[in-house]
Amino acid sequence: MSTTMISAADVNKLRQITGAGMMDCKKALTEANGDFESAIDFLRKKGQKVAANRSERDAKEGLVIAKSTANGKKAVLIVLNCETDFVAKNEDFGKVADTMANVALNGNSKSLDELKALPYAGNGVTIADKLTEQVGKIGEKIELSRYEIVEAPKVVAYNHPGNRLATIVGFTKETTADIGKDVAMQIAAMAPVAVDKGDVDTATLEKELEIARELIRQEGKPEDMVEKIAQGKLNKFFKESTLLNQDFIKDNKKTVAQYLKESDSGLSVTSFKRYSL
Repeated sequence: MSTTMISAADVNKLRQITGAGMMDCKKALTEANGDFESAIDFLRKKGQKVAANRSERDAKEGLVIAKSTANGKKAVLIVLNCETDFVAKNEDFGKVADTMANVALNGNSKSLDELKALPYAGNGVTIADKLTEQVGKIGEKIELSRYEIVEAPKVVAYNHPGNRLATIVGFTKETTADIGKDVAMQIAAMAPVAVDKGDVDTATLEKELEIARELIRQEGKPEDMVEKIAQGKLNKFFKESTLLNQDFIKDNKKTVAQYLKESDSGLSVTSFKRYSL
């Protein structure tokens, strides 16, 4: 893609995603032939600070709702999007989102498409039908864009005030409400990418190492030291970005793993989901 094909709208979108300057964004998109993920990597390699949860920035307005079953074995998270904050704060829109979350919780859908096919209410109306009805009624694009499930011996759902951020987390065994909420709030606040080091996917690891190597070379470090220093930066990434290795937000003298172990030696996290508008 040539420079002339990089539109102002694309540049502005990348600015919103990354927080980088206009000219930096234009250059990054040009170098990346218009590919946003590659443009983000280009900016990071130049040492620019980029929002960690860039994929979440594409969402506009709406509500994020998490719920767990009464027996604490299953939790779901749904995202119902709309175009304006005015609609998101409307009481009827909130009721629709809450009903859809309840349908998700009480159903056995394995995917978003399966969830949309479930009955929203009686008279043969499905969730997909209800979405279409809401578009006609409200006059905005209304979309059920996300559906996540966590099942575990113990699950906790946390909704941040305002319903723009929610988390669900599974534990290896029963635990107290306070511990469950502490970890769910940790995930909300610190946005880890995985539970532990071994859970980070290979593509993410390679990307982090590639970016680290590029920055180290720009600092003028000898080539034979690049890999060693890059591995050190990767360890820092694990510390900052994997849940069990993060500093616990209520006591930064211990990690989340240490906090859980002190509470119950057999307690850990099986999985989690987090979403933010």
